Amino acid sequence: MNKRLGVILSMLSIWLFGLAIYAVYQLNSPLKLTESVVVTMEKGRSLSSFFVKLEENDWLEDGRWIMLVAKVTGKARLAKAGDYELDGKMNSMDVLDLILKGKTVQYKITLIEGQGIKEALRKIADHDKIYQDLPADYHELMTLLSLEGHPEGRFFPDTYLFDANTRASTILARAQVRLESVLAQEWQKREENLPYKNPYEALIMASIVEKETGAPEERERIAGVFVRRLEKKMRLETDPTVIYGMGDRYKGNIRRKHLKEKTPYNTYRMKGLPPTPISLVGREAIHAALHPSDGEELYFVAKGNGRHYFSSTLAEHNKAVREYQIKKRVKEYRSAPDQVAK
Repeated sequence: MNKRLGVILSMLSIWLFGLAIYAVYQLNSPLKLTESVVVTMEKGRSLSSFFVKLEENDWLEDGRWIMLVAKVTGKARLAKAGDYELDGKMNSMDVLDLILKGKTVQYKITLIEGQGIKEALRKIADHDKIYQDLPADYHELMTLLSLEGHPEGRFFPDTYLFDANTRASTILARAQVRLESVLAQEWQKREENLPYKNPYEALIMASIVEKETGAPEERERIAGVFVRRLEKKMRLETDPTVIYGMGDRYKGNIRRKHLKEKTPYNTYRMKGLPPTPISLVGREAIHAALHPSDGEELYFVAKGNGRHYFSSTLAEHNKAVREYQIKKRVKEYRSAPDQVAK
């Protein structure tokens, strides 16, 4: 009897040893992938559903062993939902480690300086990895975010990384906090005796600078012209504000009748700053608005190569207009790269 029991135990030991060898083999075998794939660990689903998905796609031969490891160690409940990128260099232990650490695929969206809020919202709406929870009417956006005021210019243009199915409102909240942080930092370092009552007015000016030129070296000079105009009680007379006020009516050209319209954004008719920013604003434009160049220049005209000619007198300005916008107008004439004509 003892001899028979010994044989059974010996056979059982061999079987268990073989099973252990098989388990180690399965745990360390690379996934059967020839290229990277993104697999979703769905929120509210068990970890086993993730490995079943790998088996169903023939990317993993036997997921029972990695699930056994996860359950025995108590780690199965620590799995984090999200999208995970897998490749053929990974084994099931690597996959488990990835999920437990929450190293999800990070998607991105870039909000661009000079874009309007409508453009930014369209870009967010078109992103298939963002959970869309924004109102159809962008004027209701601030209420959703528990903020006050107009949404234009209130979000910082930058590249934002996020997990799949992050709410659009969450991304915008991050952009809004970032804008307030940058604006506060720059406001603390501002030049003295600027004609702004508060940081918001500086933001409005920065948005005009942002739209007026795409040449970085001109920003502070452009800001200097507009600051001096404010100080002298002159009208700003800047086309981008007129265009913004026209909204969907703008079809590529500003006509004389548009310059005569009485709108809050027609700086040819009203003095001072418009009531809100006219675009998203980057740090450089904010810095320029708070550090305008010294000088006596009160005018500028686009030269047609993306830059401007600056003048101190109206006579000099009119001469520059004749030179650059009448005599030498070229087919590809533009005020600044991808900007409106001035």
